[in-house]
Amino acid sequence: MPCTAPEPLTPAAIAARVARDIEPGSFVNLGIGQPTLVADHLPPDAGIVLHTENGMLHMGPAATGGPEDPIDPDLTNAGKQPVTERPGASYFHQADSFAMMRGGHLDVCVLGAFQVSVAGDLANWHTGAPDAVPGVGGAMDLAVGARRLVVMMTLFAKDGSPKLVPSCTYPLTGVGCVQRVYTDAAILDVGPHLPGAVLVETFGITAAELAARLR
Repeated sequence: MPCTAPEPLTPAAIAARVARDIEPGSFVNLGIGQPTLVADHLPPDAGIVLHTENGMLHMGPAATGGPEDPIDPDLTNAGKQPVTERPGASYFHQADSFAMMRGGHLDVCVLGAFQVSVAGDLANWHTGAPDAVPGVGGAMDLAVGARRLVVMMTLFAKDGSPKLVPSCTYPLTGVGCVQRVYTDAAILDVGPHLPGAVLVETFGITAAELAARLR
């Protein structure tokens, strides 16, 4: 398994790597948090249509306030961040947006996570801590509705513990729904039909070092 970068990836670099793997012509939802960075790395001529759960198709990159992308306070993604629109953008009720999510109309969804299991289980809405604020949003609908679900996250928590685990200890968002995990240290394929996590690529760490840290 090649180590293709001398250092762990930054969030922007992870987003660029995710964007590179999205098939042209796909309909894609980006979850709140780091996954929103993927929008900034999608080529405008790839025909990729970004969907937001708050009711928009053909979302563009983040708005920065420059002459080409002035900030419109009414034009936001699901995380309330100002965004731009691509030609042909449309807007609709949030109920219609959720119908798209639940109806299998999305090719790819990119979500963040607290934990992902090697069987593809996803935990991303609650840590289970008594004082933690839950954030379900549309994650459960996306987990079961998108044809392909990938996760973008750091591989290790602040205390150094792995976020890719044999089985999730946090409350589950979905079971066996994640197919690939993009992290700062590695890309791994997961899922119920695999013998375990399958290493695709590493960044700033060898396969042997990674295996030792994930034990």
